[in-house]
Amino acid sequence: MTSSPWQLSCIEVRGDKDIQCVNLVVGDERRPIPPQGGGMFSERFDERLSVAFRCIISTILMSLTSHKRSSATDQVTLEVRRRKRRFFRATETVKVYSIEVRSDSGRQVIKRDKVDITLEVSSQPVPIDHGSLPTATSGELKPTTEDLIAQCPRFRVLVVGKTGVGKSSLIDRVFGTKTTGVADDKPGEAKIEDGLISPQNDRFILHDSKGFEPGEGGNYDTVTSFIEARKKEPHIKDQLHAVWFCFPVPMVHYGERLLEDGAEKFLEQSNEALRSIPTVFVFTKYDRLIKHMQKVPGRNPAADVESEANLYLQRHCVEPIQRSLKGKAILHVAVSSRPNHQRGLDELTKLTYERVAESFTSKSNTVSPVPFAAAGAQRVEPGVKIQSSINVGKQRYWRALASSTNFLGFTMLDCLGVIHTDIISVWNFYDPSKYLSSEEFRNLMINMVAKVDAPTQSTPAPTNPTRSGSFSEPLPLMTTAIVILPFVAGLALVRWVYESYQRLQIVHPKFMAYIVDLTHVLNILFALKGNEGGKKLTRREIKLAFNAYYASSWMEEVHESIRQFRRTIMDRDEIIEKIEELVLASDREAHVTSAIQGIPSVNLEQDEEWYG
Repeated sequence: MTSSPWQLSCIEVRGDKDIQCVNLVVGDERRPIPPQGGGMFSERFDERLSVAFRCIISTILMSLTSHKRSSATDQVTLEVRRRKRRFFRATETVKVYSIEVRSDSGRQVIKRDKVDITLEVSSQPVPIDHGSLPTATSGELKPTTEDLIAQCPRFRVLVVGKTGVGKSSLIDRVFGTKTTGVADDKPGEAKIEDGLISPQNDRFILHDSKGFEPGEGGNYDTVTSFIEARKKEPHIKDQLHAVWFCFPVPMVHYGERLLEDGAEKFLEQSNEALRSIPTVFVFTKYDRLIKHMQKVPGRNPAADVESEANLYLQRHCVEPIQRSLKGKAILHVAVSSRPNHQRGLDELTKLTYERVAESFTSKSNTVSPVPFAAAGAQRVEPGVKIQSSINVGKQRYWRALASSTNFLGFTMLDCLGVIHTDIISVWNFYDPSKYLSSEEFRNLMINMVAKVDAPTQSTPAPTNPTRSGSFSEPLPLMTTAIVILPFVAGLALVRWVYESYQRLQIVHPKFMAYIVDLTHVLNILFALKGNEGGKKLTRREIKLAFNAYYASSWMEEVHESIRQFRRTIMDRDEIIEKIEELVLASDREAHVTSAIQGIPSVNLEQDEEWYG
């Protein structure tokens, strides 16, 4: 006789008010049931935990051919600890056997020793797929980002703008590419149906459309048809995720207009086509406007030129578009993409990400593949990447900190490895050599994190022949000196990385330090690398960013904050909140700037070995 597996979704324990704690024990797994007050303890398991427990519980339910209650494999145990009223009092253990769990659905109440135990079982049997859950013998832990990328490999954006508007430089700056193939200077060559993918950043796909120039009045039909067709695509990866309408800021004193007749006609008829699609109006060549306004005869030199420019943009850019849209509010940003005059790119990135997140994320799904794709594709705004990384972490593995069900049978090295993969996937550096995924870099991070266990040891500054004792004077460009790491080649990893997650007593400080330290190192690397078009990541850049963080007071502050964080692994929500606080600290940008200023002037494009 066998029984089909069923999903345990909720457990509730009621008893006397002297109950101190309740632990649910399934096989070798122990999970505390949180108190709710008044002698009640209960928890409703989220999807991932339910699935993880399901595998264990299904084994119990399917072992009913033997009804021997002495068997340890066919019982769920509740450990109920009562407060001591007398000097001696043993822990009372209430046992519930699998044979007592009915195979029908709904709420089931089992009474034991003045304790009422209520179980909720799902109404439909849940098929067991042992290959879907990682175990120590079934293979590697699966990164959360793997599924997200499979659903939406690329952020799909349509950029509309006439010849010479600056689309090419805009795309290259935002997405960190060298060239995108945008037909910015070749009228008539853009084909909106052709998706352009850059070899330096394959996480976005560009559809380029010419604008609504004189002689191209029919282009609005082409754009409208393309948008409507993409809305009907059944798979989210093939749908259109955002639209950027690019218009150069007009110099009205030269007789320039923002909108040609074709553009006005399109906007007047575009409300239905653009409905539900994140749309941003991008006013390019903002630096040209600033330069012009600074030279206006009779202008008060004490006046704020930015404020004056904003009034100009409102009058000559925003309001004409709103009139064509019959008063509808628009998302807009003014940008400049010229080297040394970049402005507004971070605002454009954040506006797009926020609007995409609103459009493609449901309440039941905290991480949608489209916002994830948008965050990973852009190479301008680190805050967007950090927020996306937090969302990905909370989706699965960060929330598993209070339970080892997701890490069943794996070592700490395995567990940190999957978190490492998720984080670097969000940052999406142009890293064709996979240096950030390499064993050498992972080992560097683990040895850094080990410092959180050694508060009495001072962190030695890395010996670096490219470093200068003072940064007040410009440093000469150095091309041959090797960046020296603070750890010697072949240094053995700390012993705890080889321990099973379940066996390690104080696990959460290591997880916290790894997540925060890796995020900060990548943030420094992101600032060091910049959004220069299409340059490969080098080990020299990684080593410089690593050293800058390792030698900083920032790392010491993070580690000390984690040491002083007096929580247990069971305080999952507090741990996640602390991680968010540390990675999104208000002084993050100041720390990054300080770290960058301390890095010597070297040839970043020159690669070198990890250990010279």
